[in-house]
Amino acid sequence: MIFNSYTFLFFFVVVFSTYFFLDHKKQNRWLLLASYWFYAAWDWRFLSLIWISTGVDYFCGLKISQSDNAATRKRFLWISIIVNLTLLGFFKYCNFFVESLTQLLSLSALPVSFQSLNIILPVGISFYTFQTMSYSLDIYQRKVEPCRDFWDFALFVAFFPQLVAGPIERARNLIKQIQHPRILSLDQFYEGCFLIFWGLFQ
Repeated sequence: MIFNSYTFLFFFVVVFSTYFFLDHKKQNRWLLLASYWFYAAWDWRFLSLIWISTGVDYFCGLKISQSDNAATRKRFLWISIIVNLTLLGFFKYCNFFVESLTQLLSLSALPVSFQSLNIILPVGISFYTFQTMSYSLDIYQRKVEPCRDFWDFALFVAFFPQLVAGPIERARNLIKQIQHPRILSLDQFYEGCFLIFWGLFQ
């Protein structure tokens, strides 16, 4: 599902219309469900990657915050970094390394070749990977407190307007907007419409 499509227009109208009939907590759950649906429309199998990043960084964020031991804090920060970069590196660079190794071995006249795995790069993986990782880093540096509500944190990771095209949002900016009730003014509505149509024009 891409932003400049009739499918997304229908999706957005349904999500936006339903949103206003819900209270704050249900609004967040509705936006999370809509975000997962939006991503699954491309390939539902890759939702598992978002869930892994969400679960790992939620857990690591809590552990980093709860501990005053420098070694423990650093251990859970490294867990977050390694898991996220492993997922990103595998899907983004595995084919490149396999092809490069095959070419290198062919130059040395060794009768060895590796079949390309044809791994598909999940849409938006760089954005949500670095976003969840920056959350753990911010907690480690004591710039933010961890999000205690798992579902609010999941929405921070998967929020569909910036899930596949960015920008990478810092936790101290977006999570606060998720956690507190939102009041939409007419001026904000007009400004949002202008930005949407200007983006489509560009």
